[in-house]
Amino acid sequence: MKKIVFILIFFLNISLVNALEISSKNAILYNLTDDLVLYTKEEEEQIPIASLTKIMTAVVALENISNLQEVVTIPPEALQGLWAKNAMVAGFKAHEKVTYEDLLYGALLPSGADATTSLAYLLAGNEAEFVKKMNQKAQELGLVNTNFTDTSGLDDLGNYSTVHDVATLLRYALQNETFKKIFTSDEYLSSNGLKFTSTRKFYTTKYQIEADYIYGSKTGYTTIAGFCLASIAHFDGIEYLLVTAGAPTTNKYPYHFVDAKNIYDYFIKNYQHITLYEENDSLYTLTTVYSKEENYPITAPHTMIKYLPKDTSLTALNYVYHGEQKIYPWTKKGQIGTLDVYLKDTFLTQIPVYFNGNLTLSISKIIAAYKYLILSISLILLIFLLFIIKKLHHPSKRV
Repeated sequence: MKKIVFILIFFLNISLVNALEISSKNAILYNLTDDLVLYTKEEEEQIPIASLTKIMTAVVALENISNLQEVVTIPPEALQGLWAKNAMVAGFKAHEKVTYEDLLYGALLPSGADATTSLAYLLAGNEAEFVKKMNQKAQELGLVNTNFTDTSGLDDLGNYSTVHDVATLLRYALQNETFKKIFTSDEYLSSNGLKFTSTRKFYTTKYQIEADYIYGSKTGYTTIAGFCLASIAHFDGIEYLLVTAGAPTTNKYPYHFVDAKNIYDYFIKNYQHITLYEENDSLYTLTTVYSKEENYPITAPHTMIKYLPKDTSLTALNYVYHGEQKIYPWTKKGQIGTLDVYLKDTFLTQIPVYFNGNLTLSISKIIAAYKYLILSISLILLIFLLFIIKKLHHPSKRV
């Protein structure tokens, strides 16, 4: 499958490291609407990611399930050893009949390891074979710092990733409508009567964390990984994606959600979409020569809106032109240069500059420009004419 590449259109120059204090050891925040990386903290460090692993489990499962409503039987071998490993479970029992949809909700909402191992056995025969598919998918997506050894994210030296890779994975996963529906659900009632509540709803309700803009998430926790969180948020027309890991687990207080709220709140409070210029606004002028028009304006081909600090001043905009410096009425139509747009020292975009041939030739300006030459030529012509006349009036005598 084609490798997913995230194009960062404009990296904001922000002194956020000092402005934000979070307890998570690793973090990365995207503005999905504008495709921007807004904040990073040790985003490339290889770390255990706990149950964030289940995002990949769900992705691989979804791409191998043909019918979500197909009724399947929970394999007893899939549940063996989970209690001994202290794995979180959704409540499925051996030989129980459920649907694939039930298992996916059980994997993502209450983070059930019984759901992920059941998916592995049903779709690949055993967990080891399913994990191979997970690692193959990681390679396809370019997750070069990621490796999986199980479907749940239990502490294991061979099961690791980075918050950058997890963010890349989540962005891919959210393209699947079924995944996004489950990822953003608060509750689900399975076909066998199990009621699942998302860990997001559990933590934000229990600890009264006011962050309604967070509308989808997957949590993770082990003693080694700490609290981890992959979430998406929406506020004022802007979509965000945040992955954090390594938050402390003292008293099981949800520092991962506290960090998420602090990060989201910072940008919601301090950043917004700002219109830098509108379509057809005059941005720059070129000098014209021998034209009735005094200059040739370069206008904006479209409106420029950027996600910037709310106190951004438009006086910080500057333009650098490259191309023909003087425009004549007979200049060839077509592209004559480019205009680079900067906000202070940060490059925003490059605008191609075209000449449309609508300059009017000014005879008076040509005369004014060459008046001394015209006078000189006229004087020479006058002298020559006088000489001819004199010759005609005084013909040479014949010998």
